[in-house]
Amino acid sequence: MASEIHMERPMCLIENAQGQLEVNPEALEILFNIMQTVVVVAIAGQYRTGKSHLMNKLTGKKKGFSLGATVQSHTKGIWMWCVPHPKKSKHTLVLLDTESLGDVEKGNKDNDSWILALAILLSSTFVYNSIGTITQDAMDHLQYPFMLRDRIRAKSSPNENEVEDSADFIGFFPEFVWTLRDVTLKLKADKQALSADEYLQNSLKLKPGASKKDENYNLPRLCIRKFFPNKKCFIFYPLTDWKKLARLETLHDDELNSDFAKQVKEFCSHIFSHSKIKTLPGGIRVNGPRLQNLVLTYVNAIKSGDLPCLENAVLALAQIENSAAVQKALTHYDQQMDQKLQLPTETLQELLDLHMASERQATEVFIGSSFKDIGQKFQRELAAYVEPHLFHMQPLFQPESAKYASKSPAQKKRDDFCKQNEKASSDRCSALLQEIFKPLEEEVKEGIYSKPGGYQLFIQKIEDLKKKYSQEQRKGIQAEEILQTYLKSKEAVRDAILQTDLSVSEKEKEIEAERVKAEAAEAAAKMVEEMQKKKEQMMEQKEKSYQEHIKQLTEKIQIERQQLLMEQELVLALKLQKQALQIKQGYQTENARIRDEIQNLNKKIGESRGGCNII
Repeated sequence: MASEIHMERPMCLIENAQGQLEVNPEALEILFNIMQTVVVVAIAGQYRTGKSHLMNKLTGKKKGFSLGATVQSHTKGIWMWCVPHPKKSKHTLVLLDTESLGDVEKGNKDNDSWILALAILLSSTFVYNSIGTITQDAMDHLQYPFMLRDRIRAKSSPNENEVEDSADFIGFFPEFVWTLRDVTLKLKADKQALSADEYLQNSLKLKPGASKKDENYNLPRLCIRKFFPNKKCFIFYPLTDWKKLARLETLHDDELNSDFAKQVKEFCSHIFSHSKIKTLPGGIRVNGPRLQNLVLTYVNAIKSGDLPCLENAVLALAQIENSAAVQKALTHYDQQMDQKLQLPTETLQELLDLHMASERQATEVFIGSSFKDIGQKFQRELAAYVEPHLFHMQPLFQPESAKYASKSPAQKKRDDFCKQNEKASSDRCSALLQEIFKPLEEEVKEGIYSKPGGYQLFIQKIEDLKKKYSQEQRKGIQAEEILQTYLKSKEAVRDAILQTDLSVSEKEKEIEAERVKAEAAEAAAKMVEEMQKKKEQMMEQKEKSYQEHIKQLTEKIQIERQQLLMEQELVLALKLQKQALQIKQGYQTENARIRDEIQNLNKKIGESRGGCNII
């Protein structure tokens, strides 16, 4: 698969047709082929505020996202443009341009909320674009109070009758960047000049008081402060003469306001340098296929009438990827065995060692591709596939899902490795014996041994040929068993030669018969010993395999635990910050109440003393 995509132009990712959201299969195919991790930047704002122009600047091109030159909104749904990241090698920058908010042609504010929700859920940096200074109208157009509380869930089962804590969203909410276009006024507060970031922080200050008006004023600001831990602001002076806007795509930089060009450059530099890789809770880095699955999961949830839920999306993504990770690991195991296994192996240990190395690598492949393997279900499936089927033993881990009851072709192949090794050894040994003992069989037919002293010649010939057989290489694990089987098939010939040899007395024949019998018993005992040794080797291998899985699993759990602790510390810090903010708000409200009481008391005292206030 390709890991880097070069799109010549943007493409609609999520189409908004008459209020119905549909995913574009062609765009999903592009995401599926991006194996690199992605940095996702989404932009939203009112129509005719220059959103698309900013996104085109991030690609370094003048044309791409539709700019439009009229009051009609051009972008419907969410459009995507994937380009190589200009500052991070082996990363892909995914730009998402959303349809305009407040478009009178839609007449559906609910539609704006879903578009905003998707932009936030999919992005690692969310840009909100507006005209002029930060006003209450600009705040209200964000619709955050309704969207964040009513449109997105972090957990599948939050506490009943309880709005989810904003800390639950910290693990996946993007950086918030507010871009203010066509700013003509100096940014000031209390006659002090402010930077863009200071201006944003000042605009997010809350009003003391508990009236409905104060609540409406504070609500969008509270949402931005709570849900977005990282906030940034950029201001842009008017870019050029408004009469030139209709041909903005063809204008050169020297035809634009120099300050505007500089500000755009600073904005692009910040996005390139500070926008993070899209990650999910647990430190899961998102690549193209994962982003594809997130798009499908969220849009399908919206279409079915459910709320987009991060926890459900991650679990669904984990099921898909972990299942694929198992198959990827099995494929790697098969490839290693096919490439390195030369049948027959000289010893069983040779096969065991190769299996152990291949299994270890397969598990590493699985761990590298899997995440949120709750209860290690999929790793258990992998262990149950690879280890027991090769050596015909009971599974180290039992599969938990009935869907894995039937064997896949890969399973059957692994199940045959041992049999293949035995058959290859048997075939080679049988062929060797036929070749080595062929002269002996021909001599028997010619009657060379049917004479006095022939028995001793026959026995000596057998020993010479056995020695020659033993010197042959790579006979495999069946070498002794096939030899004994062959010799047993020649017992009748041997007995006939012994009985017809007139040079051997009856007593000597009895002694020789006992010797042969004892030799056969010794060979049988040796075979039993070899079988016991093989069993012990396999049991030892099983224990090693078990310990290796435990080791790899422990290492993975430790990494996940560290990531979880980091996230918990971040959530705790946010909750403490929230509590401090609530306490501060309480003090501000109480102070406002006390001031009102003092003013009323002061007024009464002034009235009673002829208008002379003493407080």
